[in-house]
Amino acid sequence: MRNARAITRQAGFSVLELLVAAAIFLVVAGTAFTLLGAAQKRYQTDSQILASFQEARLGLDQIVRDVDDSGYPPPNHFSVLPATNFYAATPFAGSPSSACFIGTTCASPQDFDLIVETSVDPANSPNVQWVRYQLPAGSTTLMRGVTNKVAMDPVAATSAAGVMVPYIQNVMNNATAGQISAIRVAYPTMFPAGAPVPIFGYTCETNGTTPLSCPTAGAFNTPQNILDVEITLIVQATAVDAQTGLPRLVELHGRGHRLNPNQ
Repeated sequence: MRNARAITRQAGFSVLELLVAAAIFLVVAGTAFTLLGAAQKRYQTDSQILASFQEARLGLDQIVRDVDDSGYPPPNHFSVLPATNFYAATPFAGSPSSACFIGTTCASPQDFDLIVETSVDPANSPNVQWVRYQLPAGSTTLMRGVTNKVAMDPVAATSAAGVMVPYIQNVMNNATAGQISAIRVAYPTMFPAGAPVPIFGYTCETNGTTPLSCPTAGAFNTPQNILDVEITLIVQATAVDAQTGLPRLVELHGRGHRLNPNQ
């Protein structure tokens, strides 16, 4: 007898089924690559934003340290006073020194200008320095300069060529009205009343009574009476938000307290 050989018929995919499967694969793959691309772009943007904010945070910390060290070494540090460039006559340098009242006649200190008088490196240099922070009008770059205390006006000394150098970029505290309006679209509570926000705010000693904010401290509204400096930095990242396209900003706060006496 002849053995009947069973013939097995194997089923395959039709052309239509292959086309449907290919289309589904392309949709899934396209979605995956789109999400991956968006994630990579978001990561790059967030990295740039984080770098901007970290730079601002480090800068703020340095300002606070300088304020804390203001007025060092004070006059009572010496039994016999040395030359004036070897001690801090006042914790914060005022200009003009003869008649400087915060908010009225002072060229510095102001809302965007502060000069600290201190010994930056007492272990290696006996001189006292002026450390100046300034946001020039119309600029978004906070400048910092350090120069030895000399027998001249501190504003003039720190304004000499090469003293002031860029310190923190994209500082928006003194932004234009148009810039502030654009920022408030994304940050409605930033820039109250649509006005610039001072970088420096001052609290003055009032002869043993309750400290008052300057310039409301009256007769004590002078640089030598500054006790605390409130610092506010509004910094904009170099990249916009990857999803919304709006600017990314952060508002940082710090407070420096004068530790050294001014007499």
